[in-house]
Amino acid sequence: MRKIASAIAAASVVAIALSGCGAATPDNNGPVELTLWTGFTGGDRGAYEGLIETFNETHDDIQVTMEVQPWDTIAQKLPSAWATGQGPDLATPNFDPNIVAKYLDTKSLLALDDVGDTSKLAPAAIEAFTVDGSLYAVPANIATLQLYYNKTLFEAAGIDAPPATVEEFKADAAALTGGGAVGLSIADHETIQMWPILQWLDGGDIVDAKGCSVLDSAENVAGLESWVELVESGAAPVGLTGAESDSLFSAGKAAMQLNGPWAAAGYAEAGIDFGVASVPTGVNGPVTLGSTVPLAISAGTDHPAEAQEFLEWWTGADAQRQFALASGFPPVRTDLAEDPELGANEVVAAFAAALPSARLYLPGVTGATQVDTEAYVPFIGEITRGTDVAKAAAAAGDKINAITGCEG
Repeated sequence: MRKIASAIAAASVVAIALSGCGAATPDNNGPVELTLWTGFTGGDRGAYEGLIETFNETHDDIQVTMEVQPWDTIAQKLPSAWATGQGPDLATPNFDPNIVAKYLDTKSLLALDDVGDTSKLAPAAIEAFTVDGSLYAVPANIATLQLYYNKTLFEAAGIDAPPATVEEFKADAAALTGGGAVGLSIADHETIQMWPILQWLDGGDIVDAKGCSVLDSAENVAGLESWVELVESGAAPVGLTGAESDSLFSAGKAAMQLNGPWAAAGYAEAGIDFGVASVPTGVNGPVTLGSTVPLAISAGTDHPAEAQEFLEWWTGADAQRQFALASGFPPVRTDLAEDPELGANEVVAAFAAALPSARLYLPGVTGATQVDTEAYVPFIGEITRGTDVAKAAAAAGDKINAITGCEG
């Protein structure tokens, strides 16, 4: 799965010592030393390391050491370490934002009462990390999906601008199909989710606030039927993985694609003359999908004040400007979309502009991973291969409700 938090294991990994949170300083007058575990082993690792270097250079009283581990290693070691008051002061526990609830079950997370003003941080992330009125994590990063479009194919079709509404989106996908190219390249498995955006554009959703399926609602069925019609007409291929969808766009064989900032560099290297536009406005206004990784503090840290000072700095404007320019990803703040420095990078600015309207995928839903793998992904696979949408939605809804424990 293409995620901003890579799960690729490093060839050599320093063994994780389950030492007590907050390493003792050798000198009472020396700086407080904090340890941070992260799974950022991918191509954006350098941008995170750059943040740590800048923090340490500008804070004589606090020094942070970031230990990069494979995500699987963190998942194995961190729960027991934090549950027993050991391990690092800070960590990104998982690339799944729903992991916060599991660490709260063991009372392993520190409530973040002193991380400053969070009103400018990505609202979807803050909402996901707030439980019973208390904030337990901040976004270590965030990415949004936007609309990539091939300018060459648009020009050849006589379309002078990317679609602005959901109606134009569907019409353009059909009009741009032909000559060996498809109008819309969209993946349905082994990737960050894209089909929920199509549902949201038509006013539909997957579950309601109680975790009960709404797949068989009139809005969902009608909306999905219209997208399935595009698939059946050949305007969108069937059953693509994320990598296959990327390859299609890289080859100049797709006019449009929903994707994240990580794809831009590859398309540029492939020589595609592309633009990045906002996801077309849906029936209920702007909406897109966002993904984020939580950054939290151990409840057992010996240095809660200093750890929260670090998080406040990490999510601050200066740090996020540095991160966005170094990584090509948007900042976690909504007030930097028109920043002069970031605005010079059209790709970063485009993805940053989507932060206020970004939604997470199945946030806070019981058994979200199961819902995805056992119900939702198979459902999309079925309807794009000819199964009646209404019947498939009802069956998938039953599976979802059994997983979430929905009682109606």
